[in-house]
Amino acid sequence: MIDLIPGIQHAGSPNFFLMAGPCLIEGEDMALEIAERIVKITDRLQIPFIFKGSYRKANRSSLSSFTGIGDEKALKILSRVGQSFGIPVVTDIHESSEAAIAAEYVDVLQIPAFLCRQTDLLIAAARTGKVVNIKKGQFLSPMSMKFAVEKVQESGNDKILLTDRGTMFGYQDMIVDYRSIPQMQSLGVPVVMDCTHSLQQPNQSTGVTGGIPSLIEPIAKAAIAVGADGLFIETHMEPAIAKSDGANMLPLQALEALLTKLVRIREAIL
Repeated sequence: MIDLIPGIQHAGSPNFFLMAGPCLIEGEDMALEIAERIVKITDRLQIPFIFKGSYRKANRSSLSSFTGIGDEKALKILSRVGQSFGIPVVTDIHESSEAAIAAEYVDVLQIPAFLCRQTDLLIAAARTGKVVNIKKGQFLSPMSMKFAVEKVQESGNDKILLTDRGTMFGYQDMIVDYRSIPQMQSLGVPVVMDCTHSLQQPNQSTGVTGGIPSLIEPIAKAAIAVGADGLFIETHMEPAIAKSDGANMLPLQALEALLTKLVRIREAIL
């Protein structure tokens, strides 16, 4: 079990941990409501929980896509979520100059998959001393992530997570190769399965990324069965009206039933 983040473990819990929340912080009320509902579920199921929310989206397909409510405003909301519920918080950064700023508000800095080879970004994240969650590039083999791990370690930080979010399969689809979980675990770091972004269907002609949320459950079940240390799930009260990545998010009302099944699988394989 991960012990990189103070407070993330429940005593004696053999469970996987969960990184979950909305794709993008749309406002304080929505963030607090989502966090409160997930905390109630994860406390009951004894699943260590890290709240996830992007303070800004920098890699949108279309120039007209919504990118955020303002960096400082969103970061303050993330910090408030963490303080209100006593939980760690993760957000993604896109440029090396953002690392130190975001680190003032959150516990985990996430490196987007497209940027996992960006040396300056990895070094800047490492030097904050925060946990660094590196998403595997859709264009990389699992074992290629050893170089990203080494960049963070050689910058003086061994608090590292790796997250698989699928591998490109043609222009508008991705596949999940479950060999990646034990392969990346062999690098000596916990490995997370991103159950929502791995079901994205990017490069749509509309400029809005599609997805297959109906397959979130089998992706998550297989990941736990293979031995993933954690799961990453984006969720929203109403994905259809979410301002970012609604097409591949899990409806919040479906989260408890899914996690209950996953806990049973985890118990069965231990």
